Amino acid sequence: MSEFFSGGALLGRGLGMIVRRPRMFVVGAIPPLITSVLFTAILIALIVNMERLVGWLTPFTGGWSESLTTVTRVLVGLALLAGAALLMVITFSALTLTLGSPLYDRISESVDRELGGAPAPVAEPLATSLGRGVRQSLALVGVSLVVATLLFLAGFIPVVGQIVVPVVSAIFGGWVLCIELVGSTFERRGRLRIRDRRTAMRQRRARVLGFAIPTFLLLAIPFAAVLVFPVATAAGTILARDLLAQTPPVSRSLSG
Repeated sequence: MSEFFSGGALLGRGLGMIVRRPRMFVVGAIPPLITSVLFTAILIALIVNMERLVGWLTPFTGGWSESLTTVTRVLVGLALLAGAALLMVITFSALTLTLGSPLYDRISESVDRELGGAPAPVAEPLATSLGRGVRQSLALVGVSLVVATLLFLAGFIPVVGQIVVPVVSAIFGGWVLCIELVGSTFERRGRLRIRDRRTAMRQRRARVLGFAIPTFLLLAIPFAAVLVFPVATAAGTILARDLLAQTPPVSRSLSG
């Protein structure tokens, strides 16, 4: 459990580093502010139309008793919200990181330098790094869509839908989010594939989840991301360095 709590403490360390960089903090808050407005509007639209959506998804309850119909539709509504929350946080994070890629790279590089042992910058066209980031983000969103669909279906199962599904959503969503947040530090050390991050994260799973789950839950709160995202970027850099310290170095050539 100590590893799990030490992972959560990384957010505090990230906050300490960010408050010493107020200009970076303010600039880093701009992309999540933009995406927060967009996704809050989507969330409000979902909630406003929830009754209609649930009715459309449950036409089979037409001949059921009123109590059974109500219970079924509540379960469907909760499952729909859980799946939507998972997808929205992952998509929100991917879009924010893409929009603010140069800004978050600067935050990560600054933290990396302060902690010492940061690699020398490697020249890479911005279009190349952005293209790779977009492809990887789309892959993660695609996987998240499949998992969200499965969790939505599991939401129909009594007890499992109300207890297990939210827990699994937070664990899976946090894991995928962490893959995104450690990416910049890994790439500066020549580890460009998502597989590289997953392999390193599995070696310290408790520490990763201790950081990832609270971060995921905080980002699920509308507009909290404006404050959380710059902090999570700094904390993700610290975590990435911890993970990379236990893996052998690779060539940092970015060609091919």
